[in-house]
Amino acid sequence: MAKQATVLHPKGGGNDDIDIESIFNALATTIVVIDADDVIVHVNAAGEQFLQGSANFLKGRQLKELMPYDNPLFSLITQVRRDGLAVSEYGVTLESPRIGRNLVNLQVAPLLDIPGVVALTLQQRSIADKIDRQLTHRGAARSVTAMAAMLAHEVKNPLSGIRGAAQLLEQNATPDDRGLTTLIREEADRICDLVDRMDVFSDLSPLKRDAVNIHQVLDRVMQLAKNGFGKHLRYITNFDPSLPPVLGHRDQLVQVFLNLIKNAAEAAPHKGGEITLETSYQQGVRFAVPGTGALIHLPLLVSIKDNGDGIPDDIMHCLFDPFVTTKPQGSGLGLALVAKIIGDHGGVIECDSMAKRTEFRIMLPMADKSATTEADKSATTEAEGKAQ
Repeated sequence: MAKQATVLHPKGGGNDDIDIESIFNALATTIVVIDADDVIVHVNAAGEQFLQGSANFLKGRQLKELMPYDNPLFSLITQVRRDGLAVSEYGVTLESPRIGRNLVNLQVAPLLDIPGVVALTLQQRSIADKIDRQLTHRGAARSVTAMAAMLAHEVKNPLSGIRGAAQLLEQNATPDDRGLTTLIREEADRICDLVDRMDVFSDLSPLKRDAVNIHQVLDRVMQLAKNGFGKHLRYITNFDPSLPPVLGHRDQLVQVFLNLIKNAAEAAPHKGGEITLETSYQQGVRFAVPGTGALIHLPLLVSIKDNGDGIPDDIMHCLFDPFVTTKPQGSGLGLALVAKIIGDHGGVIECDSMAKRTEFRIMLPMADKSATTEADKSATTEAEGKAQ
């Protein structure tokens, strides 16, 4: 039978009690306490976020319900109970369909006063990895920007001359030769189209950002998907209605999530395909801006999941690089564009993938309280028009 966790209130320097529960919940490190039957009896706020559930939902559940029993965590728990000593291990991978794939530093310690009860402390290493990956994504976007500028100046002009020459030759060509001149024109047009698609990367103008309701953006994208490329799929939403506005450009965010949901729709099986969209607020995620002492707070998390076959391991490390694709007819520019737009917003994008579960997570900055949403602007404009 599960034992209840005891909350202590030791006296501080004055007359005020210090609530140990509040201290645990203030920690960014995940703390989970399990009894002798591996039933969760206590979890802090960071643990709720890591295990994707509230404390009321998690308490009373066995740990093996949340992750596979062959996970190395369970062997460490067995070792701690056997020897009665704390064990630490670094770089442990905890993976399950519920929590995804996480690289953590793990400490397992016995509660000596209560036999069999063990405290688990998990510190995610993914924050540093996110920073490294995002810097890589931005470097890839910059390389595409330089390539787009070079192509626009050095390739399109000669292609125009080649296409014009092919048209002149076509006037006096034999029927057999006209097929070749047509081929030249079509290939020149195809290359010009590719260059035009890359022109978006060379736009270096400052991004004008306002307060954007991210749920309106996601609802718009889902409407487009349900009426077009993704009408055969089932959509599951888990939105946090209290989420504050995103500081962003609405049209570009629509483009980002349209690209991601289109990729998810193509990856999901035609029969039984599902796409899950989630939003949440996460505390304490701040990134240092290179070259400055500033910290960017990225509390707004948007997650897009599909139940497709997953992304091959050999391209995961370069997924956001230009011209990387698994599609036979793909150009490999979609995710590179997504990485550029998210980078322009000061955000972070990352991906975890396994069979039947691929997840893209986008972290975005929150708009200032002084910023106004597009709905506020429309209401103000309408009110001013009526006043006139």
